[in-house]
Parts: sequence; structure tokens; C-alpha cells
Amino acid sequence: MGQCSATPRQEAVEPFGFYEFFAGGGMARLGLGASWKCLFANDFDAKKVAAYRRNFDGAPELVDSDIKDVRTAQLPGNPFLAWASFPCQDVSLAGYGAGLAGERSAVFWPFWTLMLALKQERRNPPIIVLENVAGLITSHGGRDLSNIISVLVDTGYRVGALMIDGTRFVAQSRPRLFIVAVVRAACPQSFLNGKPTPIWHPPSLQDLVARFSFAERDAWVWWNLPQPDRRIPRLSDVIENEPHGVVWHSVEETTKLLSMMSPPNLNKVRLAQRLGKLQVGTVYKRSRQGVQRAEVRFDGVSGCLRTPSGGSSRQIIMVIEGRSIRSRLISPRETARLMGLPENYILPERYNDAYHLAGDGVIVPAVSWLEQHILRPLAMSAKRRAQRSRMLEQPLCQAHP
Repeated sequence: MGQCSATPRQEAVEPFGFYEFFAGGGMARLGLGASWKCLFANDFDAKKVAAYRRNFDGAPELVDSDIKDVRTAQLPGNPFLAWASFPCQDVSLAGYGAGLAGERSAVFWPFWTLMLALKQERRNPPIIVLENVAGLITSHGGRDLSNIISVLVDTGYRVGALMIDGTRFVAQSRPRLFIVAVVRAACPQSFLNGKPTPIWHPPSLQDLVARFSFAERDAWVWWNLPQPDRRIPRLSDVIENEPHGVVWHSVEETTKLLSMMSPPNLNKVRLAQRLGKLQVGTVYKRSRQGVQRAEVRFDGVSGCLRTPSGGSSRQIIMVIEGRSIRSRLISPRETARLMGLPENYILPERYNDAYHLAGDGVIVPAVSWLEQHILRPLAMSAKRRAQRSRMLEQPLCQAHP
């Protein structure tokens, strides 16, 4: 006579598998943390690939390849998440406005082709995260972001986006857009009743969503992310007393830097002197009406690290104590701290390579906050759904002789 076995099997808790596209130095991987296991990563920049491998035990899962050359046969397993920090140059405010049709940012489309191919193989990740600059919201009047949302919705995902500024986690002003998509069946009901929150959903994003089609609005999610309650480091916490990889400017170089400042910026310097205590600021050189200017800030936050192009975009540190004014380039380790990288993260030896790595990265604690409050709960929901599906596919009873 047959007997029905209802004893549940004990399953070991395993990390959620994920793919890291456009991986850079692996900052998304660091932010996701121990609850996640990288199954595949890619980047085509040889210097970033070298840094990734140095910091992740050789990273045999990393493929040194352009996204256009990646095939699904190279993507192992059934991931819970695909993370893609695709290049931002063509949609950034500092770019040329080419948008998703530009040479760099257009690589979103080969990435999406991979996602569609995985769906054909019934291996598409239940969660997709796309990270890019704030300019993606307004690129081509919002059409570029609308196109991304449209293809996600058409493929069966619910979608939402958050604007997360680095100042909520580190001493750097770095607003970035995080698009989070989850397959409809794996999206818990508790995530669907939210309303826009001003700190994560700026008016430009709310206005764009209001112009979406009915199907896109119906699939939209205002992700509910709590505000961080941790102490945020200030710039003075980040700066090295004895910097490595840079030297202090000469008096003549600092004087020349001051001569490039407009009267309002010089007033900031004078005010910092009058305070009579240590003041740390950052300086950027920018072209204003055809004239190169030096602009300084002393609010405890650095300007946004950018990929260096020549010498103009490299950030300068200015330290004032009474009448003493010193200046120098920001050091490689300081850029790493501004990205939330751990002290044991191994940086490239060349200055520009280290700066480039940081300037192209994603802030690690911002990813961790997103992982803790949105991505991990979504992955757990997707895992429970997959387990239920497997149970339904198994016979209820097992015959015994």
C-alpha cells in the first residue's frame, strides 16, 4: 500500500547567485555582501579587470570581454539578480547628449539582448538592477528612461527607480539613479502600496512617470526605502595627514589656484581662514564662459568624483588653518574612501588608474542599503516562489513496495 511522505527536506541556506555586468572594480559586488554569490562578471577595461581580480581571489568568474561578445552559454546557473552599471557618458550632464544611441551608453541594448535570451532559456533573473547617472531621467526629454522602462515592463517586470545621493552614506555628492525591476509574480504585495518619497523620488522622476503609458504606470513601483540612520563621515574624516601617491603643491601653485577663483569663491576661503580652525575643502577647475575657474566648497562634502579627462576633472584638496593654505590633488586612497571602499581594497598603482576606477564606480554603502531593504527581501520572495513551484511539480505521494 502506498504511503504519503510529508517530511520537509532541510535545505542549507545558500547565497543568492547574481551576475555583475560592467563590473568595474567590483563595487556592486562589495555592496551586495555575503548574502550574494557572483556567478559571472564582465568588463572590457583591462585595468579594471586587473583590479577586480586582485581584490576577489583571482575572480575566475570574471570574463574580460565587451558585453556585445558575451553569450548565454557563458552565464552559469539560474541567477536571482542581474546587476548592470552600464556606461553613463552619453547620458551624463557632462556628456554630449547622445543618450542610449551613443557609443558608450548604447551597450545597454546588448545587455538587454542577453536578458531576453535568458528568458528564452527560462533562466531570466527575477531581479534586475540598472545603475546610472541622474541625467538618465532627462536624457532626450525622458525618452531614454521611458524606453528602458518599456522593455522591462513588456518582458514581465514591475519596475521602480530611486535617486540615491552619496551624501547619505559618504562624504561625496554623487546622485545616482537605481532602476530596480522584479518579475511580477515575485513582487510581494507589501511593496506595491507605496507613494513617492521626495528624498528618493525627485520631481523630475515623478513628472516623467506621470507621462508614462497606462501599462508602464500600472507596472510602476515607488520603492519604499528607509532613510539611513548611520553617522555620515565628513571630508575631514577621509583626508590623509600624510597622503600617499600625491605631493603638496608649492606656494606658487597654490597661489595660482587662488588666482583662478571668482570673488564668491575667494570669500569662502577667507571665511574658512577667519574660523581659525582646520577646514578641509575640495576644488574643481571648470570652464566658465571660456575662462578656467577654480571653485571651492567647505561644507564637509567633496564634489562628485569623475573619470579624469586630462587634468581638469581631477579633484583638489584645500586645507586651511588660520593663515595657512595648502593644496594638492586628492590621493588614491581618499577617492576610495569617498566611494565607501574598505581600507584593504587594493588600488591600481598608477594615480589616474585609481582615480578612473573610483570615478566610474558605485558607492558601496548605497548598494548595501538597497540590498538590505529591497533586494534581499525580493530575492527571498523569489526563492520562496521557486520552491513552491518545485513542490507543485513533485508527486504528492511515493509508493513503497
